[in-house]
Parts: sequence; C-alpha cells; structure tokens
Amino acid sequence: MIETNIEELDIASPVSQADETLFEATLRPQKLADYVGQEKIKANLKILVDAAAVRKETLEHILLYGPPGLGKTTLAHIISREVGVNIKVTSGPAIEKTGDLASILTNLAENDILFIDEIHRLNKNIEEILYPAMEDYCLDIVLGKGAGAKAVRLDLPKFTLIGATTRIGLLSAPLRDRFGMTYRLDYYEEPEIELIVARAAKILNISIDAGGKIEIAKRSRRTPRIANRLLKRVRDFAQVKASGKINESIAKQALAMLEVDDLGLDSSDRRILQALIEKFAGGPVGISSLAAATSEDPGTIEDIYEPYLLRLGLLARTPKGRVATPAAYDHLKKTPQKTINPTLL
Repeated sequence: MIETNIEELDIASPVSQADETLFEATLRPQKLADYVGQEKIKANLKILVDAAAVRKETLEHILLYGPPGLGKTTLAHIISREVGVNIKVTSGPAIEKTGDLASILTNLAENDILFIDEIHRLNKNIEEILYPAMEDYCLDIVLGKGAGAKAVRLDLPKFTLIGATTRIGLLSAPLRDRFGMTYRLDYYEEPEIELIVARAAKILNISIDAGGKIEIAKRSRRTPRIANRLLKRVRDFAQVKASGKINESIAKQALAMLEVDDLGLDSSDRRILQALIEKFAGGPVGISSLAAATSEDPGTIEDIYEPYLLRLGLLARTPKGRVATPAAYDHLKKTPQKTINPTLL
C-alpha cells in the first residue's frame, strides 16, 4: 500500500488517489437500487436496461459526464450487473495506438460493455476507429504500407460503449453524436451524502452518530468519493485520539487537522483563492497566469478545483478571466484592496 502523508495528499480532491482502488471497490454499490442520488438518471437507466432486456437487444451506447468523484465508474459497473454481462474497463490515455483499441474490441463477447474513462483524452486516430465500431460493429484496419497496403473490415460482436468524461466539450461532435444516451451527473445534496456516509460506515464497521455523519457530509464538497475518503481519515483519528466512535466533536477535530474547512475547501482551494486575491487584486486573471502563480496545471484547476469554487460562488468566470467574488473575501477574511491589477497592465 502506498504511504501518503497528510501534507502530500489533496484530501478534498475528487480525483481517485493511487491507493484507493480497493477501498472504492469495497464501497461500490452493486445494484441501481443501492445507488444513492442521481434519481432521474437511475430512473432513465432502469427503463433503458429493462427495455433492452424485453427486446433482447444490446444496450445503446451511453455517455456519462460531470465532475470527478460523482459515480460515473460505479454506474458503469452497475449497468453491467443489471444487464448481466461482462465489463471491460480502460481509459483514454491507456489506449495509445490503434492496435490497442483493436485488441480490446476483438476480445469482447456478445453484448459486453466497454467502459472508457476520460474518453475525451482519446486521440483522433483512435476516435476514427471507434466510429464504425459503434455504428456498424465492425473494425476497419489497414494491413501493410505504401502501395501494397489494403483495408480489411472485421466483424465485431455487438457491444455497448459507456464513455465517461469530466470535460464533454473536448469530445468531438462526431463522437458525441454516436452515443444514444447522454447523462450529466451533478453534485449531490447533503442528505444524500449523509446516506452514503452511513452506508460506508456500516460496510466498514465504523461507529458513527448523526452528528458525525452530518459534519463529514457538510465538508465533502457534495462528492461521494471525498465523503468516503474523509470518513476513512476521521475513523483513523477517532481510533487513535478517542474511543473509536465518531461524533460531531471528533469529526470537527479530525477535519481541522486535515485542513478541510466548513465549506469543504482544502489548502489547495484556499491557495487558489488567496493567489487570486493577493497577487491579482481579485482578478480578472487568465487561467494560465493563475496556474503559474499557484504552481498548478491549468487543466487541474479547470477540472478539479474550479467547478466547486464556482458552485459555491467563491469564483466567477468573466470574458477577461477569473474573478474572486465578495464571498471569497468573506470566507478568507480578506479586505478588498484598491491595487492595480497586473493582468490589465
């Protein structure tokens, strides 16, 4: 297991950590009925699955999008169980060559599900192979090079592609159009997160009262992955510093040590807001400048931190760049200063 210090871990990041695969698999619900939240999506998926079963047809291709940590991978696994077929899991960055995708597709069985996470990171050559595979269940490959090259079409078993992405805008229009159903996963409500925490605590045999569940849910950024991670860390604190039972007081102490505040912001979130306020006089500032000032990747800020800051109203996006809102000043207890914005020089 990978040892990670608290200082090194982005505790409130919705991105899965390297040592969390087994932990998440343990807590993953197995049926739609056990999946908490996203009620409209669940209802639509139930109809889709039942209708395909009645007609004895392969499921349509499905695209799931939304911020990380909301359950896109979990839904893909649930769909495979509801249909009763195998699921092959891969990701956009893992498919580097056309031969990689060809190998995956030719090894699928009839009605199997292929789940591609981060599908927006597929390169264009891979996408072009996917088009006939998704539409006609065939694979077009070129054998040889130069004048002697010839195209060969291979028949594929009927399969369902489930794609997941945090940035649907980066998918090409031809690829998006080939998905029969597209669903957007949104942030959860706090009562739903409380149910998720309660379910995880039961599975992990953790003693937690209502106050403890509320406190963890409140700081989880309305994201199941973060809620489960915080529960695990608070459990460790309770076992070492208390009797092992998690209550409101223990949860507050543990989360304060982890530097997760009342809004669920961690040190990285606050560093972005502080840079925006202190180095750029509140903005507007371009994403590249903000990334350079915080030593973060621009894509990481856009995908990981910005969506939640926007949802809380701590950050605003304008045509000229990012701007800190009055709520950000209030949260960080900062006073707006009338300074020259360096981005406008």
